[in-house]
Amino acid sequence: MEVVIVESPAKAKTINKYLGSNYVVLASYGHVRDLPPRDGSVDPEHDFAMQWELYGDKARQLKAIADEVKHADRVILATDPDREGEAISWHLLEWMRSRKGLLPKGGATRVTFNEITKPAILSAMERPRDLDQPLIDAYRARRALDYLVGFNLSPVLWRKLPGAKSAGRVQSVALRIVVDREREIETFVSRDYWTVEATLATVGGQSFTARLTHWQGRKLDRFDLADVVTAQQARADVEAERFTVSAVETKPVTRNPYPPFTTSTLQQEAARKLGFTASHTMRVAQSLYEAGQITYMRTDGVQVAAEAITAARAVIAEDYGAGEHVLPKAPRHYATKAKNAQEAHEAIRPTDLARRPSGSGDEAKLYALIWKRTIASQMASAKLERTSVDITSEKATLRATGQVVLHPGFLAVYTEDRDEAPADGEDADDSRRLPRLTQGEHPTVTAARADRHATEPPPRYSEASLVKRLEELGIGRPSTYASILQTLRDRSYVRMEKNRFFAEEKGRLVTAFLERYFEKYVSYDFTAELETQLDEVSAGDIDYLNVLKDFWADFQPKTKEVLDIRPSDVTVALDEFLAPFLFPPKADGSDPRLCPTCGTGRLGLKTGKFGAFVSCSNYPACRYTRQFGEGGELKESTGPVVLGDDPVTGQPVSLRSGRFGTYVQLGEDGGKDDKPPRASIPKDMIVAGPADLETALKLLSLPRTIGNHPETGQPITASIGRYGPYLAHAGKYARLASSAEVFETGMNSAVVKLAEAAANPGRARNAPTPLREIGPHPVSGAAIRLMEGRFGPYLTDGTTNANVPKGEDGMTLSVEAAAALIDARAAMPTKGKARKPTAKKSAVPAKASPKAKPAARAAAQSASARAPAKKTAKPKVSVKAS
Repeated sequence: MEVVIVESPAKAKTINKYLGSNYVVLASYGHVRDLPPRDGSVDPEHDFAMQWELYGDKARQLKAIADEVKHADRVILATDPDREGEAISWHLLEWMRSRKGLLPKGGATRVTFNEITKPAILSAMERPRDLDQPLIDAYRARRALDYLVGFNLSPVLWRKLPGAKSAGRVQSVALRIVVDREREIETFVSRDYWTVEATLATVGGQSFTARLTHWQGRKLDRFDLADVVTAQQARADVEAERFTVSAVETKPVTRNPYPPFTTSTLQQEAARKLGFTASHTMRVAQSLYEAGQITYMRTDGVQVAAEAITAARAVIAEDYGAGEHVLPKAPRHYATKAKNAQEAHEAIRPTDLARRPSGSGDEAKLYALIWKRTIASQMASAKLERTSVDITSEKATLRATGQVVLHPGFLAVYTEDRDEAPADGEDADDSRRLPRLTQGEHPTVTAARADRHATEPPPRYSEASLVKRLEELGIGRPSTYASILQTLRDRSYVRMEKNRFFAEEKGRLVTAFLERYFEKYVSYDFTAELETQLDEVSAGDIDYLNVLKDFWADFQPKTKEVLDIRPSDVTVALDEFLAPFLFPPKADGSDPRLCPTCGTGRLGLKTGKFGAFVSCSNYPACRYTRQFGEGGELKESTGPVVLGDDPVTGQPVSLRSGRFGTYVQLGEDGGKDDKPPRASIPKDMIVAGPADLETALKLLSLPRTIGNHPETGQPITASIGRYGPYLAHAGKYARLASSAEVFETGMNSAVVKLAEAAANPGRARNAPTPLREIGPHPVSGAAIRLMEGRFGPYLTDGTTNANVPKGEDGMTLSVEAAAALIDARAAMPTKGKARKPTAKKSAVPAKASPKAKPAARAAAQSASARAPAKKTAKPKVSVKAS
């Protein structure tokens, strides 16, 4: 018997259909080991030795694999055909070798296939090989670099920059790209310009339009018509002149089809055409791959197998015809052009091109996109005819352009979308059809108009354009782009609005800090060069240890140097670094740092628990503050805006801006202990002027009492808190979908929402499923569950969490042993006090004074298994690059 190991159960199920009864196909459920997030996981002092640790939640899968491998003749590692797949196979092999007698006499071999079809699987089984050591070394180098950067740089951020969460080798550079674009937009100065367009009629009465290109003997540049007066003069001349067709130029244009999808181009087009995020695209593509419908979806290659090209040409001939303007005489072959392209497997294509797109849903949509792109890539080029006509007079020259599609070719199946709109309607001009014009003809101007335009800043990045930019710079790998972008969102470094990336305050501060103190490590060239070195490791050209040594030699001293800098000095340095953004020069030449409230203080950057803000140096005598960044703009508080008077109290209601955002206030400021009523303005509500007085009064009136609960008789209230809108009743809470619901929810709806929240306490919509239901606690009766956690499996009874000790298998723990672990964890002291045990009748003391800490610890350690206490002083560490 032979055991085949793959990553996912879906892939295992598909492959199992193609292999005989002599094979057992099992899934590892992804990676089985990783570097634990603690000191010493990578040891630079001992040739960067790495201490790998098994994932606690993989105990069940590894046990199933071990049980089958014990009776096998050979193990076949059939994970994905890329670096990550090679790494998973290597981890599995290392794990089997570490367990004495587990690896069968026939050993372990590696097979790879680019598609999950029967011919591909059977062919791969006939061509086993050893593991690719250079590819494994490249994985180890990347993982070590990500650990070293994340584990050393993130703590520097935590200590020096309040609110920062993590930094990463690729993540931080991707964030810089977004922030740099935000800076370009903020510093952009728009300029007005004018164009003149005329409507003309031929001798036969056919109408067409043309633009003014030359006037008063010179060619017009964009800003030559800079004001309305000049533009109107030019328009008047066009209307008054008699024009003659001076030149007609017609030339053929050929547009070639796009190559089949790579990972990057698939993510870009799925974002443009389907509105998918990069991560969603990869999830759907993974599902299609595992179902055997498309080839492997992580690739830089654009080449296609010969049999697939033959199949594509057959489909084209059958569906669209075999004419020369549809099907070229020779097949098309493509070569990869992307910077640092590697792992060049076959392009992403359907495994069976005869399977036409059908159905609905995300999988069907993405399959249709891949199918059309693949078919179009083998079709004939599109043939167009572009015509340009110059029409001149004594004072002016007009130009008319048009374009006609003679043979659509591949355009009949597929066109690629654009991220940015063309300038000044250039595509609209090209797509017009012109009437037949001959040289010497005299068309008549029937109308002319002058249009005002303004230059626009570069657009913010979409998912598609950011992925494209990362690929152009050679930063990261296409297979990691989805997780990089998701990490930026998860860290609240960026936000998405209308499918565009906006840099958040935290992201701008982190980028400014890294540019100020770690400029080399967030530079585009350095990151791309490091990617090139890692690709050379994959090819076996250089030793991965040399790459790590060179990196660490510069990086370690730099982190130590920055750690020695006082946080206050960091704030001063950032104040200077960000001065062009925070305090841009004023048009009147006055001091941009002068406080607008007191007139004597100096404005400067400050950092606090909740982030950064600008305040006056005369604080607390002057309480002027303004926010640092909101959607990339600086919102300055220029004083309260009176919205109107409260009809009940007669006091003024004003709109104000503080360090935590905008808010409304009833009445004037009082003394230190006499603050007037205030209410923050939630993001989904608008209060901008006197027209919004009613909304402001509603916010000031919160909490709103809906009524008394029909069962308990206690009041139900609705309000807006730090985490959003909610309902409250007798110490229980339920979330509301929007701030508007706070003022609209009635009694019946409130009772239902509270009941639903009570039935699912603390559970999110995608709450994790327990690995195992162990059973009720012997004393309290609470259900004990085994859950998957970030640092391994843990036990919970809904109140107390306890880690599963090393060496113990959570899947085999008895109810009594699990209860003992939970009771011991509940008794452990926190902040000088011992926790109450889960069960009131537990033998572990419920309370302990500070002097009783050793006793409480001893009681906990006397349990049948030991649960390690959590560290509360050290923040969690993020070591991912993306």
